[in-house]
Amino acid sequence: MKPPPSSVAPAPPGPGSAALQPRAALRVLTQPLKLRWPVRYLLATTATDAIAILAALALAQLVRFGPDSIDDASRASLEYVGLAAGIAAVWLLTLSATRSRARRLVGVGFAEYSRVTNATLLTFGLLAIIAFLFQLEIARGYLGIALPTGLVLLLVGRKFWRGQLTRLRRSGRCLTGALVVGSMTDVREVVSQLRANLTAGYRPIGVVMTDATASVFEGLPTLDLDDLAETSKSSRTRAVMVAGNLPGGSEQLRKIGWSLESSSTELILVSSLTDVAGPRIHMRPVEGLPMVHVQLPKYTGFTYSVKRLLDVVVAGLGLVLFAPLAGLIALAVFLEDGGPVLFRQRRIGVSGSSFTMLKFRSMVPDAEARRAAVSALDEGNGVLFKVHDDPRITRVGAVIRRFSLDELPQLINVLTGAMSLIGPRPPLPSEVERYEDTAARRLLIKPGITGLWQVSGRSDLSWEESVKLDLYYVENWSVTGDFMILLRTVRAVLRRKGAY
Repeated sequence: MKPPPSSVAPAPPGPGSAALQPRAALRVLTQPLKLRWPVRYLLATTATDAIAILAALALAQLVRFGPDSIDDASRASLEYVGLAAGIAAVWLLTLSATRSRARRLVGVGFAEYSRVTNATLLTFGLLAIIAFLFQLEIARGYLGIALPTGLVLLLVGRKFWRGQLTRLRRSGRCLTGALVVGSMTDVREVVSQLRANLTAGYRPIGVVMTDATASVFEGLPTLDLDDLAETSKSSRTRAVMVAGNLPGGSEQLRKIGWSLESSSTELILVSSLTDVAGPRIHMRPVEGLPMVHVQLPKYTGFTYSVKRLLDVVVAGLGLVLFAPLAGLIALAVFLEDGGPVLFRQRRIGVSGSSFTMLKFRSMVPDAEARRAAVSALDEGNGVLFKVHDDPRITRVGAVIRRFSLDELPQLINVLTGAMSLIGPRPPLPSEVERYEDTAARRLLIKPGITGLWQVSGRSDLSWEESVKLDLYYVENWSVTGDFMILLRTVRAVLRRKGAY
């Protein structure tokens, strides 16, 4: 017989624990939970947002009107101070109205950043409408500085607090207790995923199996389905996750939802749509029939044109800004051994087309001819050839590889349209020949200088992990997601993890 909910007993495990002991796991369900961290996190992000907005508006006034405008008591200066206060108030309100600080968004995914971006654009859209209706004259330079600066500062602030939350979650803190409901197979899958991905913010503390009976499963206490609502209300449970179908179908799910209405418990349906990002999923009830629409990925149209425009602008600016550094690298490469400065290699691009990828040469001039001599040192992932301490790498090459500076010439590939700033890793022809049907979907989009594969481990990833990340990007890419990957790339380059 299963123990009643009131008999429950231990403390939650740390992130390294494989499972709770039965008595310890049962105690979790009856310990009261004080949800203090969401409030602290909300206050922290709100304060940081306010500081970011005020800093952006102050910088805009300083740059557009000069340092004297801040202390100037003239009517024009006071008007812009009042304007800044109004913009700041509306900006903060739109950040709240778009639910950019919603608890279910923080800590994971791109939805939080997308809503911050939408709130920023909405703020300045409202400002434009108000200025038009009331014939207000606002300096375009002022807005041109405030908008991008504020957006960048807001995103950086959110990224900072997300990093703090992730660190706490990995140590077993700031997690939401969850009961997992479903068949044994579905429950096992959800429990293993939650334990492996603490950054998602949920900790399994009990299960309800609809096709099996046991007092303990995966080290967690089991409950009867009939006790689910009562247990969730009287315990530290703050989420009920339903994986798969319930014996009573949609009617039983509806009753569970009704029974949880007066509590603070979330009801979460675990989707079988794996590797599909949230923005592609839309709910549409028709005559009481809930239909889930999955938007298929598109590689043409307006958004893709925006991606290309950003590629051209950023790559062009990058070539100009990094021209002095590129010159120094080219000189250093040439002086070390007198060989060619650039390394040219045939790679496969979108739809299987080939192109010549450019990099600063980081190996000896005859590196390709000497590959057979180091083949025994291969530490790659089964398809890619990688050697951690490759003897063919030059002294200059070791330095520029460590900071990914050897990839600067690929900005030329971006300008010519063969590559994008963000995308799957550009594969060799020999790799493409070994692709299966699933891996071949990487070729639906242009390869990138950076991507999810680079910010998630680079050479340290297995082949399966690399393919999974690239396919996720291909299926779910967005302009906002590209921007966040660029920010993560800076951190990955500085940390130098997986760069060899």
